[in-house]
Amino acid sequence: MAKLAFVKRVLESTIEAELKRRVEATGGICEKVRAIGRRGFFDRIIILPGPRIIFCEVKRPRGGRVSEHQSEYASRYEALGVPVAIVRNREDIDALLKS
Repeated sequence: MAKLAFVKRVLESTIEAELKRRVEATGGICEKVRAIGRRGFFDRIIILPGPRIIFCEVKRPRGGRVSEHQSEYASRYEALGVPVAIVRNREDIDALLKS
């Protein structure tokens, strides 16, 4: 009988919870965003001491893809000089908090 290999899948909600916890540990705010009628808008707005405001999209590490709508939002905001981050793992969270 063959053994079944179970791969632990990290969910987007797990990454999002870690992001929220780490931002709040720095004294920042990590607000969940719902923009009614705005498909593809960012998942979180992060406000860090300084002040620094970052629009953030959270994706699961494996298989989480950025949609066309999300890419368009990121491009438009970046063109205005607004920081945008895509967070897929702890390393991305580290980079966001250090930048």
